[in-house]
Amino acid sequence: MIDTPRPQPSLAALVADTNRMSGRRIAVLDDDPTGSQCVHDVAVATVLETEQLAAGLANAGDTCFLLTNTRGMQEDEAVVLTRETLHKLFSLDLPGPLDIVSRSDSTLRGHVVAEVEAIADEYNKVTGNGVDGVIFCPAMIEAGRTTIDDVHYARIGDGVVPVGESEFAQDATFGYRSSNLRDFLREKGATTGITSLSLDVIRHGGPSAVAEILGRVTQLEWVIANAATYSDLEIVVLGLRQAQQEGKNFIYRTGPSFVRPLAGLESAEPLNPATIPIDADRGEHGLVVVGSHVGQTTRQVRAAQAQGALAEVELEVTEVLGEHRDEYLAEAVGRVAGALRETDVLVYTSRELVTGDSAESSLQLSMRVSAALVQVVSEARKAKPAWVIAKGGITSHEVAVKGLGIRRATVAGQFLPGQISLFIPEEAPDEVMGCPYVVFPGNVGGEGDLAAVISTLRDAVGRSRSGLER
Repeated sequence: MIDTPRPQPSLAALVADTNRMSGRRIAVLDDDPTGSQCVHDVAVATVLETEQLAAGLANAGDTCFLLTNTRGMQEDEAVVLTRETLHKLFSLDLPGPLDIVSRSDSTLRGHVVAEVEAIADEYNKVTGNGVDGVIFCPAMIEAGRTTIDDVHYARIGDGVVPVGESEFAQDATFGYRSSNLRDFLREKGATTGITSLSLDVIRHGGPSAVAEILGRVTQLEWVIANAATYSDLEIVVLGLRQAQQEGKNFIYRTGPSFVRPLAGLESAEPLNPATIPIDADRGEHGLVVVGSHVGQTTRQVRAAQAQGALAEVELEVTEVLGEHRDEYLAEAVGRVAGALRETDVLVYTSRELVTGDSAESSLQLSMRVSAALVQVVSEARKAKPAWVIAKGGITSHEVAVKGLGIRRATVAGQFLPGQISLFIPEEAPDEVMGCPYVVFPGNVGGEGDLAAVISTLRDAVGRSRSGLER
């Protein structure tokens, strides 16, 4: 008789078991709400209150995203909030080790060095243990953001370009020149050592070779984790866990993909109408809110408009920034609420980007525009839309926290593999509970993907209504 081989656990399952057995928890400081789009069935705390953090990290092996929205702040404000968040996390006195991830943009925008240094400083103060290194892995595999030979790439249309040559590198607030991550870190002010985990080491040396390199890292050295697949990331995490068991301490600055293997999560099938719950007491129509101005978003909005069955309310940026702002927004709220009784509604800012004469002033202007969208949503939520989509990173955070009042949610999954998350509110105002909330980043998805998400949500509403009729 031939013995049947026992099925071997996946690498993700091995990591998940390791996390649970060690009591490890993972706190992800997310600088906008889009970082959870590669994971599922994890908590999101949209407000940084001790009660919400404790709920999100209650059990061994838990992962919780903490929405700091620091990409929408000046650097000094971002550093202060990062330090305050670390104080709250450590005040929980959680049993077992705690991973601190600084999650940021897979196209390299954000307060890269300043936030990491703030985390390391607070970690040292509280634990008394120095941070040996920073795992730097901006990969987002599903969107074609990969790192090979220390050069970071972005998929643009049907091609792949070094990220420094993409439109994202021209960001008014967080622009940069370098695609090589060593040069990028120096450009952004990193002063400690820089090393890397090459694909050759990862793929041919395996976890033990990764652990050997990490074992030599010290004094807050940056470690670039090259990655083109999730298998690369899983091997890095297994090597990382081995180095941690041997006493090394690391923090992380990553894109969305790295969190999935760090938490030991398997991939999941994309959402479909049958897996999206729509509460029976909600309206029949949904609300799309667009604030992002990147070219990808503009093309996606046009495709959604061409699909039809969308009432459109355009907020002219010049009016939003003008002296009659309040009257203008009150009129817009009335139009949105009225239209929601008849059809789905698209609210968007005019596509002409208004910038200031400096990075700081550009950020301030974008926040004023974002506040206008929030004001409209805050009033429109009383109409109990069937669902809400927010397009753009800053927009998604402000709409969730200030517009809808969501305090804690669960990431149900994504509409595309590793992209475009659906939040289910766990703590929110009564008129928002049961409202699926879609976080749609400005810089991901194909031209027709916004239209496709709207269609999926419409079908989910249709299924819920036909179920009621039966």
